[in-house]
Amino acid sequence: MTTTKLDLTGLKCPLPALKTRKALKTVTPGDFLEVHCTDPLSVIDIPNLIRETGDKVEITEWNETRIVFLIERPMARWKTPKADDTPVRVVPAKAGTQPPICEVNGIAAPA
Repeated sequence: MTTTKLDLTGLKCPLPALKTRKALKTVTPGDFLEVHCTDPLSVIDIPNLIRETGDKVEITEWNETRIVFLIERPMARWKTPKADDTPVRVVPAKAGTQPPICEVNGIAAPA
């Protein structure tokens, strides 16, 4: 497990959150990202970002001069199904009976 340090001191909202999101893409699962900020709004923005990404965050230092976040990329992640992963087929209805039916994974629903 390695720790990558990201110095975002002096940057104002929304840059700390945006640069943290970009840096997280390069962190491998099981590793850490240590983020140093001076913007007081980062204590709101970065935890909200981490809630969206599913990673873990801890504020390790918080004083008048800086805020330090330690973000952990978990080892295992559940794959979220995408629209392209789900087979969908439209079953045409007979003329004059009912609207077409959409079938997703074998479950029928009105189109």
